[in-house]
Amino acid sequence: MLLAEHREAVCAYARRMVADGLVVGTSGNISVREGDLVAVTPTGVDYESLRPEDIPVLRLDGTPVEGDLKPTSEMPMHLAIYRDAKDPDGADINAVVHTHSTHAVAVSTVVDEVPPVHYMVAAIGPSVRVAPYATYGTQELADVMLTALDGRRGCLLGNHGTVTYGTDLAAAYSRAQQLEWVCQVWLMARSVGSPRLLPRAEIGHVVERLRGYGQK
Repeated sequence: MLLAEHREAVCAYARRMVADGLVVGTSGNISVREGDLVAVTPTGVDYESLRPEDIPVLRLDGTPVEGDLKPTSEMPMHLAIYRDAKDPDGADINAVVHTHSTHAVAVSTVVDEVPPVHYMVAAIGPSVRVAPYATYGTQELADVMLTALDGRRGCLLGNHGTVTYGTDLAAAYSRAQQLEWVCQVWLMARSVGSPRLLPRAEIGHVVERLRGYGQK
């Protein structure tokens, strides 16, 4: 079976998205890339029942390679990231996570950028943009997403959800979690007052510090 380990990982993280409250039902989707091949969640399948052989494998041009199920309707977004997005540090992009997490969706309906209420905004970049709304599964959505991703590792999709990427699924998923958490903090703070926001220069400073963060 092609990309067997990657397909197993897609199943595991899809179930984790549900358990962590980042999606409801079969919403959201995940993909992993190896070379010219992409393993991605299928459309309309309950994540609890997913098996590795259920995960479709496609080429970067969208050509089916292996698997009987149709891929997610959001394949244009995934493929656009692999083909056209550029990591700010020049790292390879090998995984994409798209969620419908509650707090991030709520924030996407009221602002054009995620307010810098916490320095972990820097896990995405100097700011987190909100892409204008476009119908799901369309090239228009992929295009506005790419604009919002310029120089960033994730963004909100207006009235829709989030998308994040990384060198592997762990990194992409962690960014999706951080983004949802920052949105939740801002909404909670805003519900009781006017949150103090960090200056853009401080977020930029933390972006630089994060480049050397963790074990190497």
